[in-house]
Amino acid sequence: MVALAVPSRAALAQPAALALARWLAFVAAMIVAIVVVGGITRLTESGVSITEWNVVSGTLPPLGDAQWQAEFDKYRQTPQYILVNGPAGMTLATYKFIFFWEWVHRLLARTIGLAFAAPLAWFWVRGQIPAGYKPRLLALLALGALQGVVGWWMVKSGIVHDVKVSHFRLAAHLLVALVTLAGIVWTMLDLRWLARGARPARLTSFSALALGMLLVQLFYGALLAGLRAGTVAGGGFNFSAWPLMQGAFFPAGIDWSMGAVHAFLTDPFLVHFIHRWWAWAVVAVLVVMGRKLRKAGARPASVAVHSAFGLQVLLGIATVYSGVAIWIAVLHQLVGALLVIATVWGTHALGRGR
Repeated sequence: MVALAVPSRAALAQPAALALARWLAFVAAMIVAIVVVGGITRLTESGVSITEWNVVSGTLPPLGDAQWQAEFDKYRQTPQYILVNGPAGMTLATYKFIFFWEWVHRLLARTIGLAFAAPLAWFWVRGQIPAGYKPRLLALLALGALQGVVGWWMVKSGIVHDVKVSHFRLAAHLLVALVTLAGIVWTMLDLRWLARGARPARLTSFSALALGMLLVQLFYGALLAGLRAGTVAGGGFNFSAWPLMQGAFFPAGIDWSMGAVHAFLTDPFLVHFIHRWWAWAVVAVLVVMGRKLRKAGARPASVAVHSAFGLQVLLGIATVYSGVAIWIAVLHQLVGALLVIATVWGTHALGRGR
C-alpha cells in the first residue's frame, strides 16, 4: 500500500490569509455600521427622501438653494409627502434632515462596495488569495451588488405605491445585508485559522438549525419594522406592554379575513406576537450552543453568544416599553447584527471541533 502524505500545518498555512482576514473584519464592521444607519433611516422615515438612484452623481448632496429646492420638489410628488408630510406642514429644513440620513446610508453603501471590491482586485492580481477562496469572495461581492439593487427596489415601492416602503422589500434588504455579514465573518474566521495552518470549518446540522431559527427571527423583526408594528402592544411607557399585548397573552384584533398566510406575513399584531415569542425559541437553541461551545473549549465564543442574545432580549423589551424610542430601537438593531456575528462565530467554532 502507498501511504498518502498528510500536509503539515506549515504547508497548509497561507502567509496572506491573515491580511485577507483583517480586510474582511474591516468590511464586516462597515456592514454593522450601515445596519445601524439603516435603522435610523427607517425610524426617521427618511428612506424615500431621495427619489432617484444616481450611483456616481448621487455621491454629492445638493450644494445650493436651487439644488435643494429641486430635490424637495421631487420628494413632494411622492405619496409620503402628499398624504403624510405635506398636510403636516413639512418645511425644507425638515426635509434636509431626512435627506441627510438617506444620503449617509447610500454613501456608506458605496464606500463598502469600494472597500470590498478594490482590495479584492489587489489581492487577486498579486496572487494572494488562497486556493478555493476565489469563488467564495466573488459570491460575497455579488451579494453586495445584489444588496444595492434590492435597496433601490425597496425605495421604489415607497416612491410610487405607498406612503412607506414595502415591508417585504425592507425585509429582503435587511436579510441580504445580514446574510452577507454572516458570509464575510465565516470566511474571515476560516482565513484566520488558515493562517495557523488549519482547514476550513464545516457547518454542522445543529449549527444550520440555529442559523435557520435566527434567520426566521430576523425576518420577522424586519417585517415588524416595516409594518410599524412595534407599538401595537401598547407602548409609550406602558408597562403592561410586555409580556402581555393589550392586556392579554395573545392579541385581539388579528385580521384572518384574507387567510392565515396573509395574516402571518402582514398583520401587525400577529407579526409582533411571533417576533416576541419566537425569540425565546432562538434563545433556547443558543443556550444549547453555548453549552456545546464550552465543551468544545471555545468559551470566548460561548460568552459572546450569551451576551449578545441576553442584551438583545432586554433591548427588545425596552423598545416596546419606550413606545419605540429611536435610540433604543437603533441599539436593538445594532445588537441584532452583533448577534449574527456571535452566532456565526459559535457555529464556526463548533464546525472546527476541539
